[in-house]
Amino acid sequence: MSGIVVVGVDGSVTAKKAAEKAHHLAAALGAGLHVISAFDSDRTEVFGSGSDKWIVSDADGAENVARTVAESLGKDVKVTYSAARGKPAEALIAEASRLEATTIVVGNRRMQGLGRVLGSVANTVAHNAHCDVYIANTYVTD
Repeated sequence: MSGIVVVGVDGSVTAKKAAEKAHHLAAALGAGLHVISAFDSDRTEVFGSGSDKWIVSDADGAENVARTVAESLGKDVKVTYSAARGKPAEALIAEASRLEATTIVVGNRRMQGLGRVLGSVANTVAHNAHCDVYIANTYVTD
């Protein structure tokens, strides 16, 4: 099998665990892996003085998160990354559709208790994705 596995990350430990599980799944399927980080606004800030100025945006921050995770994964799978505008679940579904992904991997954070009632990324993706969804156990135990 081939195709693309998509995973969303936000810089959290649980998202990193989901990305690692997505990497293992992609390797087992002979698929590529696309790491995505969502951003929900177009805020930008300008830093510097005089003629030296840097513009930093939410999109830049999200792309940096995705790149950092993508670069930390093994080299046995082709890994790409991007930032996508929108709420996390919507961005994951849209990117998976755009890439014609075969699978979306999400963590199970907020799948219990009040989070389950209010909704979670995993719940929204599972109910709205047009491809397979793998919900990885990402609870961190010490």
